[in-house]
Amino acid sequence: MTGIEELLLSRIRDVADYPEPGVMFKDITPLLADPAAFGALTDALAGIAVRHGATKIVGLEARGFILGAPVAIRAGLGFIPVRKAGKLPGATLSQAYDLEYGSAEIEVHAEDLSAGDRVLVVDDVLATGGTAEASIRLIRRAGAETAGVAVLMELGFLGGRGRLEPALQGAPLEALLKV
Repeated sequence: MTGIEELLLSRIRDVADYPEPGVMFKDITPLLADPAAFGALTDALAGIAVRHGATKIVGLEARGFILGAPVAIRAGLGFIPVRKAGKLPGATLSQAYDLEYGSAEIEVHAEDLSAGDRVLVVDDVLATGGTAEASIRLIRRAGAETAGVAVLMELGFLGGRGRLEPALQGAPLEALLKV
């Protein structure tokens, strides 16, 4: 285990039976409260963005906003929020996707992405991969290219990587921690 992995893991708190019995929630708020750990996380994700030639960062609502915005600043890139449907004013592109129970929809401002953009999707956790997969489809529909997906933590037992890899079409998926 590397030094950054140890630092990040030491600042993630397990919360049993949240949000429902049987679930072990990974709480990143202690990591965000520690400037050294949050800075190291920001640096690592910004390094991924630079290494893969990203020109913009997409952050997925809501914790992807917390991580993606400082990553964009650190990497010298623009930040684009991908929001739940109905939260953005003006012209949007939307993408529906299936959840375990039901469906959801995300949106992005149509003018924020264009041909020539290489977009890195940033989020806190890769679980089942549904939201990340929908964001990749949204990015491509806007005419932009996906530079990859970068997350703090991958919950491997939920199979998100397998779901996401076909949509990535060879673009990288990088997780700083695998649980």
